[in-house]
Amino acid sequence: MAPINLSHRRTHNLLLISKLLSLRDTASPLTLVLDSLEQPATPLLKEYIRRAKLSKVHVTLIAFETLKQPEGVDAFVSTRRKSPADIVKEVSAAYQSVAASNPSRRRLILIDSINPLLNSKRVDPGFHLPSFLGSLIAPSSPSAKVDASLVVTYHQDVPELPQQSPYSPPPISLLTYLATSIITLHSFSHVLAQKAARDRSLAPPVFGLEEEQEGVLLGRLDRLAGTGKAEGIVIELEHRRKSGRGVLEWYLLPPASRYSPQHLKEIVTLLDDNVLYNPPMERDPGAGDEEPTSTFELGLTDRQRREREGVVLPYFDAQHNDGPGEGGRILYDMGEEDDFDEEEDEI
Repeated sequence: MAPINLSHRRTHNLLLISKLLSLRDTASPLTLVLDSLEQPATPLLKEYIRRAKLSKVHVTLIAFETLKQPEGVDAFVSTRRKSPADIVKEVSAAYQSVAASNPSRRRLILIDSINPLLNSKRVDPGFHLPSFLGSLIAPSSPSAKVDASLVVTYHQDVPELPQQSPYSPPPISLLTYLATSIITLHSFSHVLAQKAARDRSLAPPVFGLEEEQEGVLLGRLDRLAGTGKAEGIVIELEHRRKSGRGVLEWYLLPPASRYSPQHLKEIVTLLDDNVLYNPPMERDPGAGDEEPTSTFELGLTDRQRREREGVVLPYFDAQHNDGPGEGGRILYDMGEEDDFDEEEDEI
């Protein structure tokens, strides 16, 4: 039963990550990407753009940190010295010409980093984050229908400014509450090191700022013996369905150098299927022939084995009506060491 469940889980969850990255059926209107200094979100955003171009999806990048328009982006919106209202107007204007010629074209909006907007002192104190995000994916007119998906990147290592009101939740709480999918990125080499420590019942190591060492920003990790090139990024996905049930899964996205930009087949795999993370168990061919060690011999000689096979047990004879057992009576031959007891015989 276990292999069937594993196969079903693999098929279902690989189809889910393919829908999310390829923006099919608007599986996730708002995706929150949590990255860190150890594993930036740049490779994942490039994968979003690559798949969007293959599917002919209009890509808009709202740049808070990016200075130059990346390849494959249709509209590049710089946020330098712009208010949130100006950003929304420019994002809406960038799609109007496309919507006029092809109203059914899907749209992908990427925010390379939401932290500068959340920590900006120029933002109006009445700035409402949910309204800002909703206005980006909302259609410009009530009659228009646009399948838009918003991907927001949040840097976990950037400290937050104190809240103006003690009763308002922090921005990360709002983002995780609003998001329909939450993707947390991890370094593959760090995940392997932590799993190796857990397999030995040791405390998993920490890296970067979590080490709490002065001057350490990025954790350095030597290559583990036997792991080869631990390349790629680990994706921890939490997807929330409309029914309320959630899906939790870990994936591995290989580096872009291993496939061409026009590659159509799915490249993301489950982390459990990776041989470095979950190596196959090697079975010793001679393990089944070994006997437990003891102070006496447990095996049988050839003579003892032949004598054991020649013994006819009473219940075999009782199964035949024509045998000496007469169909059910158990026969017993007294030996020299047996003594006859009338009382036991009567019982």
